[in-house]
Amino acid sequence: MDALKLIAEPCLKTDLPSVEVGDTVRVQVRIKEGERSRLQAFEGTVIAKKHGGISETFTVRRLSHGVGVERVFPIHSPIIEAVELIRKGRVRRGKLYYLRGRVGKSAKVKEALR
Repeated sequence: MDALKLIAEPCLKTDLPSVEVGDTVRVQVRIKEGERSRLQAFEGTVIAKKHGGISETFTVRRLSHGVGVERVFPIHSPIIEAVELIRKGRVRRGKLYYLRGRVGKSAKVKEALR
């Protein structure tokens, strides 16, 4: 088990913002197209977080042309360039899977007072 920690520690990122469930974030993802690479932004609401050291992930959901799109991002992945916090959300649940079945105003998350 100690050998696994020695391998994993150099790969862990230290400059991560505190992203919580309900927050609206913009994730800058490095996309490779042939020989070139570029940054692509994916902005949406964090609906879930899974903890677990190097395999920690968070799920971001957004609506794209009326269709719900979800992406699961490993926090320590090298393809993630930056995670920018757009607004804090006020929720009372650990997972927001119920947003999948909602549309319109009922699918919004209230903003947290700072």
